[in-house]
Amino acid sequence: MTRFTNTPIIQSLLDTDLYKFTMMQVVFHQFPGAHVEYAFRCRTKNVNLVPFIGEIQDEIDAYCALQFTPSELAVLNKMRFIKPDFTDFLELYRPRARHVKVVAVADEPGAIDIHVEGPWWATIPFEVPCLAIVNEVYFRNTYDMAERERLGEQRLFAKIEAAKTNPAWSNFSFNEFGTRRRMSHAWQDRVLSILKEECPRQLVGTSNVFFADKHQLTVMGTMAHEYLQAFQALGPRLRDSQTAALDAWVKEYQGDLGIALTDVIGMDAFLNDFNLYYTKLFDGLRHDSGSPFEWADKALAHYKRHRVDARQKRLVFSDGLTFDTALELQAYVGQRAQASFGFGTYLTYDTGVPALNVVMKMVRCNGQDVAKLSDSPGKTMCQNPGYVDYLKSVFGVTA
Repeated sequence: MTRFTNTPIIQSLLDTDLYKFTMMQVVFHQFPGAHVEYAFRCRTKNVNLVPFIGEIQDEIDAYCALQFTPSELAVLNKMRFIKPDFTDFLELYRPRARHVKVVAVADEPGAIDIHVEGPWWATIPFEVPCLAIVNEVYFRNTYDMAERERLGEQRLFAKIEAAKTNPAWSNFSFNEFGTRRRMSHAWQDRVLSILKEECPRQLVGTSNVFFADKHQLTVMGTMAHEYLQAFQALGPRLRDSQTAALDAWVKEYQGDLGIALTDVIGMDAFLNDFNLYYTKLFDGLRHDSGSPFEWADKALAHYKRHRVDARQKRLVFSDGLTFDTALELQAYVGQRAQASFGFGTYLTYDTGVPALNVVMKMVRCNGQDVAKLSDSPGKTMCQNPGYVDYLKSVFGVTA
């Protein structure tokens, strides 16, 4: 096995999710002095990533040699919510290798950490490429990629054919969200090609900016967990961190990109802050942990309580979906709201072998601990358990 291939995994700075750019623009304009740290975790048990540290580092170094080209900046400039001064900045921007360290975890055999630290505007792009690199490096060193792609195609075609037998399929639509959990760049490209061919009415878009441009799809995305996490250190006080994050978003986008993520501290704590002003102002909510059916009930009840017509709002589901679950959710929501679906691992990593469950989360901002609590046990990520307890107490989270 070679430690590095002649063709780097990441060949364009657009090969990432849209929300990296939308969040980065807020940071550039409003929080240029923020300093952050990210930590990596592989949640899959009994996986040894240590032998691949050198190869992962080489791929990250290759990523750090990239710069935005005029044609790539033109793609971003077409988006009405991306501002000219931000793309002028991106013309000068380059990811820096000094902000990233890949090391073995001393007290956890087989585990590695990818520690990212630096100015938030400089480091925010690293998460998605790093996760894509880890997945592809692991996959190509562990499995026969050609065989995995062959089996992956069989499984994908079978999923599509099975879904087509569902009467609700004709009115179903979805987006592809699989960049961070893909077997490879080439496989994500192939998946999108198959989906465009086999279900062009159902495939609405992708979160990946590069592939949206290549396949002429709508690019989708707003904010991620790290955005709301950072405000635990940036806001006027911890209890107001979620409303401060929403206010900064509204200030930046003035009504564009109106889907809010709900599970950084948990759906209940989020809805307590999501008052009538935000309920009317934002276009909808995104689910990313916990039971999607219970989450939908809470969202619909919230709209009803505030006398807001949920039929004009969008509920976006994006947590470990399958076609079966999504179609069931579509039927469950029915005409009560607009339902949208984003698929990741189910499309871009299902090739007949277990997928890696890898994440990279912000753990500190301006030297202060920050945390994501989530609505699912095991998804909480913070390096200071005492801070997690404090955060729960401030927001009245008992679970």
